[in-house]
Amino acid sequence: MRFRPLGTRADGTPGPTASVLCLGTLPFGTRVDEERAFALLDRFTERGGTFLDTADCYAFWLDGATGDESETVIGRWLAARGNREEVVLASKVGARPTGPGEWPGTAEGLSGEAVRAGVEGSLKRLGTDRLDVLYAHMEDRRPPLAETVGAFGALVEDGTVDVLGVSNQLTWRVDRARALARERQVAGYTCVQQQYTYLRPRPGATFGSCEHATPELLDYVRNEPGMTLLAYTPLLGGAYTNPAKPLPAGFDHPGAAAQLDALREVAAETGATANQVVLAWLLGGDLPILPVVGASSLAQLDEALDAVDLDLTAAQRARLDQA
Repeated sequence: MRFRPLGTRADGTPGPTASVLCLGTLPFGTRVDEERAFALLDRFTERGGTFLDTADCYAFWLDGATGDESETVIGRWLAARGNREEVVLASKVGARPTGPGEWPGTAEGLSGEAVRAGVEGSLKRLGTDRLDVLYAHMEDRRPPLAETVGAFGALVEDGTVDVLGVSNQLTWRVDRARALARERQVAGYTCVQQQYTYLRPRPGATFGSCEHATPELLDYVRNEPGMTLLAYTPLLGGAYTNPAKPLPAGFDHPGAAAQLDALREVAAETGATANQVVLAWLLGGDLPILPVVGASSLAQLDEALDAVDLDLTAAQRARLDQA
């Protein structure tokens, strides 16, 4: 396993050091039952993984789910293994529904009160007194941005959170929030979690409440010292390798053909899978990127973990980039 610091602390020092692959736990406790989730968490940590990603709402949209499930399963696993100090734990607040009605109108949002209540719920479910990373999960323009920034900064100041992140928000909002944090002399966002993969999305593609990393965001992260980009859904739900899974609509366009051809060529040359080449491409570039990978089986998890040891040549990277 390889490791990398996450963002920057309020005092300017590098954030917590985490494994370069982050295990996304969205389906734990719902589509992935507790026994299988424990097996995946055990395998991940046995192979050197330390970084876990969850949220206070996973996965409320599934039948019978409330949003407690993922954090609750992780909390039980941490208690059973007694390894909280060995894990870098990230969660998110802002998207959990607060009652009946149409989401996202019912989302808890990012007011000061909602942020504090959301974190308290997460800590209880996770069985811990702190989070290594806390993300603002989705855009909420109802409260003043300064109120949200102040609430997140206060959580760092009182030791509840180590470093702060933001997810599914536009670059200008991220920059404005960071500017407000500097003005108020509180901790600001230094981790950005956005959808990102090798394939470029179709021009004009939208992804609902999710945001894909734009060229502007990539440039922003590249030029802002101490920032880290977390790439979620990097493997497009298996569409790179499973013929039964079509490309998501936002990535299914004529321009994707050349990229997929280059991807298959490099995979054949390296003896790796297309998924592994995608992860190696994300990990080996000039940007500080950590993929957030999901897995519902040990075989899927092992495939992703094996990608950490795959180093692409300069020529292979150039071919993938030029495509």
